[in-house]
Amino acid sequence: MAKEIELKYGCNPNQKPSKIFMSEGELPLEILNGKPGYINFLDALNSWQLVKELKEATGLPAAASFKHVSPAGAAVYSPMSDVLKKIYFVDDLELSPLANAYARARGADRMSSYGDFIALSDECDVQTARLIAREVSDGVIAPGYSAEALEVLKGKRKGGYNVIKIDPSYKPAPVEHKDVFGITFEQGRNEIKIDNDLLKEIVTDNKNIPDNAKRDLLISLITLKYTQSNSVCYVKDGQAIGIGAGQQSRVHCTRLAGNKADNWYLRQNAKVLNLPFKTDIRRADRDNTIDVYISDDYMDVLQDGVWENFFTEKPEVFTREEKRAWLDTMTDVALGSDAFFPFGDNIERANKSGVKYIAQPGGSIRDDNVIETCNKYNMAMAFTKVRLFHH
Repeated sequence: MAKEIELKYGCNPNQKPSKIFMSEGELPLEILNGKPGYINFLDALNSWQLVKELKEATGLPAAASFKHVSPAGAAVYSPMSDVLKKIYFVDDLELSPLANAYARARGADRMSSYGDFIALSDECDVQTARLIAREVSDGVIAPGYSAEALEVLKGKRKGGYNVIKIDPSYKPAPVEHKDVFGITFEQGRNEIKIDNDLLKEIVTDNKNIPDNAKRDLLISLITLKYTQSNSVCYVKDGQAIGIGAGQQSRVHCTRLAGNKADNWYLRQNAKVLNLPFKTDIRRADRDNTIDVYISDDYMDVLQDGVWENFFTEKPEVFTREEKRAWLDTMTDVALGSDAFFPFGDNIERANKSGVKYIAQPGGSIRDDNVIETCNKYNMAMAFTKVRLFHH
């Protein structure tokens, strides 16, 4: 392993010189293929920490799909329904537990995951490599690769796909540094352990958080630990289904993530599953078209005749009333927040996306209002008393 790696440039082409290096010792990683850049490494190192913690917390293979230093998706292994396999475009593949985790991490928000950097908690097997090979992605980081998997990945992007191997035993120094405008910041690393102990203080009338919901709340909190703040995360059945990152207002995070969670569920409706796509439409174009179809702007698209570019016949309109009725059947969603909810409006919005379980630090002067709003909808909410800002 090397002590430093020269990079082509930093965040932007004008930012030179650029490199990653260790002040002491060697880098805990190897580049097995490609030439990762500055942003690739930021995504790789943040996403690796996320999946490593997910595996430690759940004991299950984990994967993350990162874009611009925040997760577009994160998931652990869990059996998938035929519907999920179809909307994730993996119904023709044999999936190992690790491949399953990545399919779920990428599939929840396929538009945001387009061109992602992937993190895998376990050695990449050939089933996972084959799934990665057919998606648009910048690179992958994992603790190892089988010989067959590495061969598959080396053939991606005309041989230029970025493949990074990380030493899973590496533990960084307890104090970290960052330079901003020529000034060095120093802080202790965020080593807080996220486990069920954080979910003991349940402050609502409903005190029942079953084990599967606790798992989902832990996934949401670990995901938030590596998401640009402000942030909230909706999780269902072991996968993030909506992540709101980097918003200045908490309720805007909740709305953004809630809209993504809604889109995930709307894609499972029969009207979307049976859209009459032309056979030669690429997966990315299908994703974009589905996103337009389930939006409130679709009537404009119908009137413009754009549907003829994608469909064999004009699809039926998915009305607002139909969408609302379908969304009302989404239940048992878990929601985590990286800081306290200051108002009950966040809970009102969460309720529209089927949220039943919440984990947040608490500590707002309006905690009583937030708890009261949760009680109105029979939600169970735990105060973790741990803030998870990430910048």
